[in-house]
Amino acid sequence: MRNNSPSELPLYEQIYNVVRQIPPGKVATYGQVARIVGKCTARMVGYAMSALPLQSDVPWQRVINAQGKISPHGDGIGTLLQRQMLEAEGIVFDSQGKTELDRFGWHGI
Repeated sequence: MRNNSPSELPLYEQIYNVVRQIPPGKVATYGQVARIVGKCTARMVGYAMSALPLQSDVPWQRVINAQGKISPHGDGIGTLLQRQMLEAEGIVFDSQGKTELDRFGWHGI
């Protein structure tokens, strides 16, 4: 069996490997994850998060937009779930639904 280097893995797996490293109580932006992965855009990270199966081990809820807000998900249920999951980890949002990236942002790899 051959061990693949990170850059040999499929793009979504590379994205998931980065997101798995975001600790509880911290968030990263789609663009931040894209920069860490390389050869990837923030939109691609969003597509990867939306492609996850329901019972995934990837902490998708910890990826938010560059404004420090949760991006809308479909009918809104996913948005509410994401906020509830993040608040359970200690992330605080203001009345406009924004969190402080300087306080809760993950500094990356």
